[in-house]
Amino acid sequence: MVIEHAELTITPGREAAFEEAFTRGHRVIAKAPGYRWARLVRQVEKPSTYLLLVGWETIEAHTVEFRESELFAQWRGAVAEYFAASPGVTHYENPWETDLPT
Repeated sequence: MVIEHAELTITPGREAAFEEAFTRGHRVIAKAPGYRWARLVRQVEKPSTYLLLVGWETIEAHTVEFRESELFAQWRGAVAEYFAASPGVTHYENPWETDLPT
């Protein structure tokens, strides 16, 4: 599994509208082949900054199958108007494939 790590900077004052739009956008992402899960969290110190984590079966599921599909255009159409800057996106591997025990 590969985890997409995206830092999203939202135009100040538009956070609530972005969160509503993200709900619609998530429905689009969830249709993508290779999609596994998503988490959106809001930064405490800078409330206009969000961290989006998306689990994909492979990096190609995100970078090729999703990004080159109509679903990506639909995703961007739902949320891009709220971005104050282009998202920074990187990818990580999860060597455990599960949560660590507590």
